Amino acid sequence: MDNDKKTEIPLLPLRGVVVYPAMVMHLDVGREKSVKALEQAMMDDHHILLATQSETSLDHPSKDDIYLTGTVAHIKQMVKLPNGTRRILVEGLKRAEVQSFENEDPYFSVTYEELEEEHGDGVEEQALMRMLIDDFHEFTKISKKLNQDTYNTVKDITEPGHLTDMVSSHLSLKIQHKQRILEIVYVPERLDYIMHLIKNEKEVLSMEKKLGQRVKRSMERTQREYYLREQLKAIQKELGERDGKTGEVAELKDQIDQANMPERIENVALKELDRYEKVPQTSAESSVIRNYIEWLVSIPWTKETTDNLDINRAERILNEDHYGLDKVKERVLEYLSVQKLTQSIKGPILCLVGPPGVGKTSLAKSIARAINRNFVRMSLGGVRDEAEIRGHRRTYVGAMPGRIIQGMKKAETINPVFLLDEIDKMASDFRGDPSSAMLEVLDPEQNHTYSDHFIEEPYDLSKVMFIATANNLATIPGPLLDRMEVISIAGYTEVEKLHISKEHLIQKQLKENGLTKGQLQIRDDAILKLIRMYTREAGVRNLERQFASLCRKAAKIIVSEKQKRVVITEKRLEDLLGKPRFRYGQAEKDHQTGAATGLAYTQAGGDTLSIEISLAKGKGKLTLTGKLGDVMKESAEAAFSYVRSRTEELNIDSDFYEKYDVHIHVPEGATPKDGPSAGITIATALVSALTNRPVRKEVGMTGEITLRGRVLPIGGLKEKSLSAHRAGLTTIIIPKENDKDLEDIPESVRDDLTFIKVNHLDQVLEHALLEEN
Repeated sequence: MDNDKKTEIPLLPLRGVVVYPAMVMHLDVGREKSVKALEQAMMDDHHILLATQSETSLDHPSKDDIYLTGTVAHIKQMVKLPNGTRRILVEGLKRAEVQSFENEDPYFSVTYEELEEEHGDGVEEQALMRMLIDDFHEFTKISKKLNQDTYNTVKDITEPGHLTDMVSSHLSLKIQHKQRILEIVYVPERLDYIMHLIKNEKEVLSMEKKLGQRVKRSMERTQREYYLREQLKAIQKELGERDGKTGEVAELKDQIDQANMPERIENVALKELDRYEKVPQTSAESSVIRNYIEWLVSIPWTKETTDNLDINRAERILNEDHYGLDKVKERVLEYLSVQKLTQSIKGPILCLVGPPGVGKTSLAKSIARAINRNFVRMSLGGVRDEAEIRGHRRTYVGAMPGRIIQGMKKAETINPVFLLDEIDKMASDFRGDPSSAMLEVLDPEQNHTYSDHFIEEPYDLSKVMFIATANNLATIPGPLLDRMEVISIAGYTEVEKLHISKEHLIQKQLKENGLTKGQLQIRDDAILKLIRMYTREAGVRNLERQFASLCRKAAKIIVSEKQKRVVITEKRLEDLLGKPRFRYGQAEKDHQTGAATGLAYTQAGGDTLSIEISLAKGKGKLTLTGKLGDVMKESAEAAFSYVRSRTEELNIDSDFYEKYDVHIHVPEGATPKDGPSAGITIATALVSALTNRPVRKEVGMTGEITLRGRVLPIGGLKEKSLSAHRAGLTTIIIPKENDKDLEDIPESVRDDLTFIKVNHLDQVLEHALLEEN
């Protein structure tokens, strides 16, 4: 080549490699621009300029990203690989410097000028060559990548420039250093620079060797400890101590690390673990400490589920699982709405109060499903020992945490729905008062630091959604009741029971008894008769048992008589279940004198109550029969006193109480009856008997009476109205103050009944009594 002439040549950018003169090596070329440069070089004289990129990560370098000093190389061979990549064999010829970029597209084309090596003093160069060869020899001894053969290929080189390039190609240097070696044309300077680099590499390798020896010693020590531990395990196994404590301690340590405890609790656990490691295996204290640590790591401290705050989804789930119960559902949806807005509300404490079988427990499960929380149930029925709630001290044999902490372990999260079932069934005796222990659990201001006697460390219950159930509020202590939001579930009406039967109970029993909807059909009139005359309850538990009985009988008919379908009507019900077990009150067929129809509320729902008055000559004796409670007796006496005080206005003999004995009777004497709401019914029946004015047959009434004749409000109007509707009454007299309760009554019932709202007994008599016969 002509040194004085600038020559144009294709340029191939290299990534992560520097090619020196006299080097022969393989290169893989895949980039489109590089492939075109190769193709052009092959068409010319097989010469190409190899220059290295300053940044290896660039896929499409510009001219500013390429070093200007490179090597002119001869392409000795080119092979096209199956994946489209070209593999070339190149031989470096001369150093060269790019003078200008002629083209960048479709490939780099440059003009260059060859760089001639500059030599110094011959003796100096020889001395530097010997020093470099010696340094390289020492380097090959400590390097794992180079060996004696590498040294042998280098030591016989006599040309100093070639020597520097050959040594440099064998060293693992940074691209910047290799490029610098390529750029230095003054040979003594290049020799000195490479020796400096080798010295640095030797120091790095020496440090690596020291570190490696240190790691090796550490590994040897670890292996020795492992060997000794294995020996210790074998000795302990021979002594009957199984695997000993070593493995247990390591296992417990891992469990503590994974439990995500608060730092304070983790320190307590690690301290107890240290004690456990030092206490002999046979010691009684060893099992106590281990039990304590296992409880600490098994209780959730930070793990919680994410609430699903989709109100529409929650409402849909609650409606799927339960018909009615609007107040409870509304309260849950309110909680979710506030939670969605604040993201910080404490868990509410609800108390569902109602008779057995109305779905209190299953409703709590539905709430947990609706808000995507874990569910845990704890039955408090018959709990008398305070330690059942708070746990025992660890000093006692067999000590364990209380039921609250046990429940949290089962829940596995710190924010479950926690059901406290039958909270009204707790009792107290010499072992303590568990209801008082529940005060801390159910107080939102205290339960974030709940203290269990066994755990001894504060535990956060503030994110738990507590739901309590009870049959009777009267047996729940006042302070405990004060901490809960009471939601009353009075029971289901006939209409609600009909819906529940069709949508839930029958489908469930069909599935449990292996039947399909096509095999068994129960008509609506049969369901109503079943509700009215075969069950008497506020809930649906016994009703479900009756459906189960019908399904079993239908299954027998299908199997034995080979019928494909069984249809149960009102008439067929008696054939399958026998005679009705109950009767329900019905309206009188004629107007009655001395008898009035009252409306009663029982645990089984609403019912009609006939109150009869009998007058006999005597001396004013008042007799009450029908197994009446104290409150009802007092209502009867109040009504009697009111009638005596109003004889003139009511056109009654003023001395009737001296001439007649009055007998007040409420039929079905075996059934206990109590409550103030029969006051106006008794007074109306008494006035009817004394004035000989009949009571209208279509009228039912409910209300408490005072000595002045005022009518006071009562409870259970919804259930009483439904019983009146069922019995065939068309008019109901109610206290005026109960006007607000009318909206709870189903619209279909409300449309069929006439409600008369009264403040005084005079208004009751005006609407209930006919004129004298």
